[in-house]
Amino acid sequence: MERSVTIPIDRPVFWRPMAVFFRNSITEATAFEMIEERLSSGNDFDGYFNVYGTDDELTVSWTPAMSSAEFKEQVTDALRSIWQTAHFWLVYQRSDSRNDLGINEIRNAAIRLSGSYLETAVVTLCLLGRIDNKNDLELIFLCFREETERRNFRVRYEGKFVPDAPQG
Repeated sequence: MERSVTIPIDRPVFWRPMAVFFRNSITEATAFEMIEERLSSGNDFDGYFNVYGTDDELTVSWTPAMSSAEFKEQVTDALRSIWQTAHFWLVYQRSDSRNDLGINEIRNAAIRLSGSYLETAVVTLCLLGRIDNKNDLELIFLCFREETERRNFRVRYEGKFVPDAPQG
């Protein structure tokens, strides 16, 4: 006996896509070593650094006229400033080779999901090679004021499927 099922097309579908945004965590020390390595390599990069905080946003672009030392100094100063209020960090590395989501998708998810934690900063650092992508570096830092916030975020979202933002 064959059965057919008819699904009316005028009914709303409540399915929302889900993705794993936070999958490849690295230590702060590893992140800083990678940054130092890239900025000291002498390779040509296009880069930007963005901090999205509770009260403000800062973006630093590595322009062709800027030296790597100048870019590094601005990034270092911004990270030190963040450290003064948010000592507990999670760092995630994004890579095309793993078919990770785009850096902006991960950043936007981090901003959305960390909004309930006080004074959390979301930092994005991208160093993209001008010749090829062998030495590209894309990092997302989530900087929390309290250790419990960092642990809570990690338990809730790291390596787990997260519903996409509601469409409105």
